[in-house]
Amino acid sequence: MLFMDDMGHISHWSAIMAGSLAGMVATVVTYPTDVVKTRLIVQNRLEPSYKGILHAFCTISHQEGFLALYRGVSLTVLGAIPFSAGSFFVYINLNKMWQEPSFHFSPLQNFINGCLVAGVAQTLSFPFETVKRKMQAQSPCLPHWGGVDVHFTGMVDCFRQTVKTKGVLGLWCGLSANLLKIVPYYGVMFSTFEFCKRVCLYRNGYIESPLSYKLIPGVDQSLQPQELRELKLLRRGNFEPPKPTLEN
Repeated sequence: MLFMDDMGHISHWSAIMAGSLAGMVATVVTYPTDVVKTRLIVQNRLEPSYKGILHAFCTISHQEGFLALYRGVSLTVLGAIPFSAGSFFVYINLNKMWQEPSFHFSPLQNFINGCLVAGVAQTLSFPFETVKRKMQAQSPCLPHWGGVDVHFTGMVDCFRQTVKTKGVLGLWCGLSANLLKIVPYYGVMFSTFEFCKRVCLYRNGYIESPLSYKLIPGVDQSLQPQELRELKLLRRGNFEPPKPTLEN
């Protein structure tokens, strides 16, 4: 609503900005659960430091302070910049890749589009993900400092130590495993979103079938769903023959 113009339209860049802001807010709210998940993954299963989710929450906040649950959150915000830029770059070039407008895309094409968007965006932003996981895992209260392969004093130092010990490509360590999860996830999400959008357009009377974007002839596509329903009722009332009445 903030980025819409008077006609209710929104540009691609504004849509990307709105999506990024929504993702940032959601990430900040749920970030402590991500830290707890990382700690539960990296802990020694033979001698676990945490007995479960709630115990991990209480232990981390008690031993390291409440802000430890938000360690690395700034990297998530910074990582959203290349992720959004990569997503936008692929999105605006999909028409050129398929050599047809987006409303002609099939469900398979939408699935491939989601996979491509996720693959490019995740590859560009993965260095921030790598450093974020290291910052989440490192703790002076854990054995061997959480088992991280480098020791650091902050975000910039973590970047520097990772490049120093493993090279620049060390920032992309684990990318292939991450893509195996992210790429099909976004492919299914993207194709499901487009299919649900077609179903809604079909149910509201804008297109002929949920399997295509073929418009119904004579329908004003600028009307809102409620306005379109009212127009249909009005036309139906005008064309209905008058009902016969019984006279006493």
